[in-house]
Amino acid sequence: MARTDLPDRRANPVRPARLAHEDARAIAAQPSPATGNARSAGSTAVGGRSAGSRRSEAARLAVLNAADDLLVEYGFEGLTIEGIAAAAGVAKQTIYRWWKSKVDILFDNLVLDAGSALGWPEHPSSPADVRAYVHRFATFLGEEPAGRVLQALLGHAQLDPRTAELLHSGFLDELRARDVAHVRSCLGLADDDRAAAVLDAVLAPLYHRALVLRRPLDAAFVDALLDQQLDQQPAR
Repeated sequence: MARTDLPDRRANPVRPARLAHEDARAIAAQPSPATGNARSAGSTAVGGRSAGSRRSEAARLAVLNAADDLLVEYGFEGLTIEGIAAAAGVAKQTIYRWWKSKVDILFDNLVLDAGSALGWPEHPSSPADVRAYVHRFATFLGEEPAGRVLQALLGHAQLDPRTAELLHSGFLDELRARDVAHVRSCLGLADDDRAAAVLDAVLAPLYHRALVLRRPLDAAFVDALLDQQLDQQPAR
């Protein structure tokens, strides 16, 4: 899936993204300790990690946060590598060292944020766990910056085969397989096909409401949807 060397942007979810990449730019701008040798300047240890590595991680964090912010402000078409570089306080060459395009930056943002926002309990076992997950998904899709990223990538994937392949093989297929397995377990369904049908019946209206109707995914709507679908399932 996503690169494993990226920093965890969700380690402190209550911290505003704007402050996070301001801090990151400050770290990235710090000069390397003087060593008299350009090659060794990036290998001086700082807190058990090299100063170069620390600045590199800070720059990546700044780029990821800037991409989120600019997507929300300007939309997918208005998002550019130049704009991301300027907002993050890094050079374009720095961005292209890690990502091929803005799609790849957004994809890494999506996978990192979804890892925590779309989690299940360690051992999901009841319809209440399904209800809680669907509410988390609705909040993610309709309110969070990473949900805007998902919406943008879904839209672009309709026109760009590479984005479609990246999104499905790197994120959506695995997410669906996991969710089908948990829904089957929580509702006591006989097979994956039945669980997939229930999952689709619940999530499809959320995508339609967010992407087509452009209406909020409020809790009352989600509860009504869940009541309709889960009440049709046989008692455990």
